[in-house]
Amino acid sequence: MANVKLTPAIKHLLTLRSPNALPSPPLAQLNRVFTNTFRDASAKKAETGWLVATTCSLLTANRPSAVGHLYRFATRSTLEESGKQNALDIPSAVNKAALMRESALKSVIFVGVPRVILSLAALHEALDDEVKAALRTQSRRTATTDNIESIVTRGKALWNNIYAPHADKLHDKLGSYHPDFISFIIQCYGSVLSPLPGGIKSYSDANNLEDPDQGNLSRAMGSVVGIATLRAETGVVPQLISHTFGLLKARNNENLTEEDKWLASDEGTEWVIRTVDEVLDGVSAEEGDLSVGKARL
Repeated sequence: MANVKLTPAIKHLLTLRSPNALPSPPLAQLNRVFTNTFRDASAKKAETGWLVATTCSLLTANRPSAVGHLYRFATRSTLEESGKQNALDIPSAVNKAALMRESALKSVIFVGVPRVILSLAALHEALDDEVKAALRTQSRRTATTDNIESIVTRGKALWNNIYAPHADKLHDKLGSYHPDFISFIIQCYGSVLSPLPGGIKSYSDANNLEDPDQGNLSRAMGSVVGIATLRAETGVVPQLISHTFGLLKARNNENLTEEDKWLASDEGTEWVIRTVDEVLDGVSAEEGDLSVGKARL
């Protein structure tokens, strides 16, 4: 097979139209954004929601290096290079890393593969070696003849849970756009967006290589992913509204954690949206001007 090379003209074209991911803001600025939003989340006992929403906001805003810094902040409590940093607690760090990469994976449904690749790569690069070695390496989502039926069943259940009482009508409408479109969505909901069978993880958990449920996010957290990505993406208000309803409807599910109950309340759902805005405004503000961090609805 003959070698293929980019011509100078093609190379030049590829440099146009802002082709690169956005950089992280200065660490001092990023540290303030993370510290302020995390303190607020801690006061509300919503640390898992904070980590999920912040990961997805930065990913969608295409600031992958900031995703790596978020891991460092979550595992050490600060980005400051000083004695104030917490010592690395490996089981806790493994859990936070797993939650972040699961949040990024679920984001693919809302913002697509390219930005997820960039953020997962930045997260992987930021991981401590001991943490990287303790994260699972075997896929739990490989479709086979034995599990495809259960994947579709999970997908239909999540679809109905989010979109009722309009689930059937919306299903048929999307199917009319392309016959394969809705089946693709249902399979994605079943394999990626819905919780995997097994235990659900939260911010305060510890984790190790032997835990098959690493990073498994709850039904409510899946809706937090949807809200954060769609809010950050902008221009997709029908889908944002749908997934906001999706979080509110999660209050009707069984076996909710206390955090999920609060996030699925009116107050909690509003907090998720405001937190996404505060993160986005904070990372896009010029350093020294964080007044735009006052989130808006």
